[in-house]
Amino acid sequence: MILPIVAYGDPVLKKKAKAIEKNHSNLSELIENMFETMYAAHGVGLAAPQIGLPIRIFVIDAAPFSEDEELSDEEMKQLKDFKKVFINATIVEETGEEWAFSEGCLSIPDVREDVFRNERIKINYFDEHFVEHTEIYDGLAARVIQHEYDHIEGVLFTDKLSSLKKRLIKGKLTNISKGKVNADYRMRFPLAKKTR
Repeated sequence: MILPIVAYGDPVLKKKAKAIEKNHSNLSELIENMFETMYAAHGVGLAAPQIGLPIRIFVIDAAPFSEDEELSDEEMKQLKDFKKVFINATIVEETGEEWAFSEGCLSIPDVREDVFRNERIKINYFDEHFVEHTEIYDGLAARVIQHEYDHIEGVLFTDKLSSLKKRLIKGKLTNISKGKVNADYRMRFPLAKKTR
């Protein structure tokens, strides 16, 4: 089922999400719905807070990035097969040089800005079968994980911008929260009465 994506301004996006148990109600259905919602919106990642649930789960399918011709063959292959579910994730370590990349977010349509992030992460998480993993990622894979991980920590990519950049996009963000934006997917706006 395709769910509406919560827009910027909804308090759920600023809450630190809670861990879930192995027997979480309808977990496999939730994961399926999250992937379906993400694909319908042409995203590469989606976190539970973005569908209004303050729980520590996010899904990623970075395959669209694998078509970027500027990537090495190894990076393309890594991203092509990078489809994962992260439950109760904790980033253990962030290392390497910080680098900028133009990020966007399904909860903040039509806004893209350069965000600096570390190039490598070590993350501990449970998969959809509640098997525990500790893995290291770098490059775009690490970035997509960091972006989605921020969502379960109550952080948006716009929080990482300079105060000048924040002032420059303030009007756009206000409009998004009021539903004054053209997204080609269903959204739920905190300050508007209608749902798209």
